[in-house]
Amino acid sequence: MPGSSKSEPESLKHVVSLLRRWPTTIACFGLALLLASDQSAASADLEVTIGYLERVQPPVPVLSNLETTPADQGLAGAELGVADNNKTGKFLGQTFMLKKRVVDHDEDLLGAARELLGRTKLLLLDMTSEDLLAVADLPEAKGALLINISEGDVSLRDKSCRKNLLHTIPSRAMLADALSQFAVQKKWTRWALVEGPEPEDKAFAEALDKSTEKFDIDIRGRKVWGFGADMRRNAAQEVPLFVQSFPEHDLLVVTDERGDFGRYLLYNGWIPRPVAGSEGLRPDAWSGAVEQHGAAQLQRRFKSASGRSMRAIDYAAWAAVRAIGEAVTQTKSNDPVALRAYILSDDFELAGYKGRKLSFRPWNGQLRQPIPLTHPRAVVAQAPLEGFLHQLNEMDTLGIDRAESRCTSF
Repeated sequence: MPGSSKSEPESLKHVVSLLRRWPTTIACFGLALLLASDQSAASADLEVTIGYLERVQPPVPVLSNLETTPADQGLAGAELGVADNNKTGKFLGQTFMLKKRVVDHDEDLLGAARELLGRTKLLLLDMTSEDLLAVADLPEAKGALLINISEGDVSLRDKSCRKNLLHTIPSRAMLADALSQFAVQKKWTRWALVEGPEPEDKAFAEALDKSTEKFDIDIRGRKVWGFGADMRRNAAQEVPLFVQSFPEHDLLVVTDERGDFGRYLLYNGWIPRPVAGSEGLRPDAWSGAVEQHGAAQLQRRFKSASGRSMRAIDYAAWAAVRAIGEAVTQTKSNDPVALRAYILSDDFELAGYKGRKLSFRPWNGQLRQPIPLTHPRAVVAQAPLEGFLHQLNEMDTLGIDRAESRCTSF
């Protein structure tokens, strides 16, 4: 057009004039754009590899084969946690990956641990107490962030604690205290205890002993299970005679962590009493019956991904991965030392579908969490229960409180 050749130079002169009049503003704006670009590039480069190390234990014979342990127990929860982390991470330029290593019971666990620690210092561990301590004490594990997802051994949170080892699975002390609170609320304070013969059964019984002392519950009688017969045929005859000599009690409690014999105590007592502990009313980290506080949505996503219900170890693995993800989001770092410091700080909170924000105890690395008490088809209660108070955090009424702790590593 006729006037365009004259207007373009005029416009250019106007732009140059503006640049000369506001050089500082333009320079600052350009610097801000450059910094934002650098931060975006750095964020896009943030990759977080989480290791998953499991030692498979040899199968043990049990009286009934109705229930089998899923081969992906724990691992399926970790995989869902990584998927959840990546949903948020893609908006922040953060990528989460899971590096898994499953070791047979007769393979070199420490060699596998060293290899995995060479790739990442963020590890989820599914193994026995002895193996957990052996991995945590490796020179290569110094400065690492290790999370126990399966072992409820109380000593790991107490005198045998390790600075680099946190716990998302509840301790047996937490489970015992949850059951004791429920019993006190129901006024079922006279117990009879059937203790299983395995080391883990005895460990749960010890936790119950300490808990009942704390909550003023009277264990009026106890026996150790010693049957080798096939209870599928003989339970109705054998079990009533076995428990007949117990004094009057309100609750029959059983410790049978392998799920071997406890199921046969239900409805086979000498007197009609509820059963709790490892069977009947169970305290645990998670159950397929948990649905409130948005948990049904987590249950659906897990079942869609794995084809089965979420178990306690799956939940503990999911929570461990999500805790790492939350720390990475807040610190914008994948450094295990920085992540550990944030996870143990007062600023850390994890939405865990349990009605309360979860956090870690800074004196022993245990994840604070409500404990559902369930039977297979419903949640009966969730501890801590109303009336059990604490000066700082009511969830610290479950398990080892700061004043009781003998952990000196934290």
